[in-house]
Amino acid sequence: MEPRTPLWWRATLALSLGSFLIFVNLYAIQPLMPRVGEELALSSLQASWLLSVSTLTLALALLIFGPLSDAIGRRALMLITMALATVCTLMISLAPGYASLLALRALQGFLLGGLPAVAVAWMGDEFTRPALTMAVGLYISGNSLGGISGRVIGGAVGGVWGWRTSFVVVGLLSIVAWLVFYWLLPRQQSFVPQSLNLKRMGGDLKGHLRNRMLLGAYLIGGLNFFIFVNLYSYITFRLSAPPFGLATQWLGLLFLTYLGGTIGSAFSGRLTGRLSQPAVMMAGIVLLMIGTLITLSSSIIFIIMGLCCNAFGFFMCHSMASSWVGRQAVGARASASSLYLMFYYLGASLGGFYLEPFWRMANWPGVVAAALIVLCITLCLAALLRRLERRQLMQQE
Repeated sequence: MEPRTPLWWRATLALSLGSFLIFVNLYAIQPLMPRVGEELALSSLQASWLLSVSTLTLALALLIFGPLSDAIGRRALMLITMALATVCTLMISLAPGYASLLALRALQGFLLGGLPAVAVAWMGDEFTRPALTMAVGLYISGNSLGGISGRVIGGAVGGVWGWRTSFVVVGLLSIVAWLVFYWLLPRQQSFVPQSLNLKRMGGDLKGHLRNRMLLGAYLIGGLNFFIFVNLYSYITFRLSAPPFGLATQWLGLLFLTYLGGTIGSAFSGRLTGRLSQPAVMMAGIVLLMIGTLITLSSSIIFIIMGLCCNAFGFFMCHSMASSWVGRQAVGARASASSLYLMFYYLGASLGGFYLEPFWRMANWPGVVAAALIVLCITLCLAALLRRLERRQLMQQE
């Protein structure tokens, strides 16, 4: 497909809508965690695990669904996993207790991994190179808008009618979106099935992990998200308690600060004309550190400013790290990108375990101190990538 043709628009809108749907379902729980925790008598760690378990299983799904789609096809896999994930969303509203809720969130996260694992590969099969470049930008915007919308919808509905109703609303919205996705997405024309070669797949993954240029980016993406997404989880606990006492619907609106990330990722592209990619990563991490420090303020206005700064810096670094992987991978670029996403979502799932002891010891100042320790590590990793890149350029000369 060529760019801007009617068929290209149909496919691009379908995949962007699918991406929006995935992240609405994934993140709707985040502003609801204090309320769910209160109703089910959960600790802050148990409540935060309701998001973490989904990102963990999504990370694992990325390594399974990508190779599986090479053999069975991509369109069918996306449709089936999205439909089953929607069923899970509706079932979550009926979960009788914490154990069943956690199990359903784990299953939901795994199924939600179906579309992110294969959407770009579908585009690669069906689009020309210029069409692919344009489509990916719109697809990624669906990611961020879905994440924001899921949190805002979850918070707004949950604040008025309860957290269970939030999942009913998201489930009904997902059914409508799935039907539109099914209608819009064209059938595959250029897909060629391949046999599953586990030995070759394992060899590719080992090669990526042995590449220091890639491993550094994997750790930066994973550790930054390890901190960033879990800071939002713990800020909801802080702001729902005295002296702030924000209701659930207001907690959901906090995630509008993610829009700063949309600006940050666009701005990072302009900086690459003047700075190296690792230098832009370093700048993003420094902004993430500054934003985190600003949230120590007792003023809700300054806290929101700090979160906006966080989002700007995080997504500036994330966009550079993900594009760095595509540029530095030696062959098997699809698996290199999948491995980056696995580290990324694995980081999100584990960050709560790291921050919880600091939250218990010193509340929000403890969380900030713990975050800065990890961000100092990622800053050093970005500086190391900058040094390795310079050495690489010198060897080429």
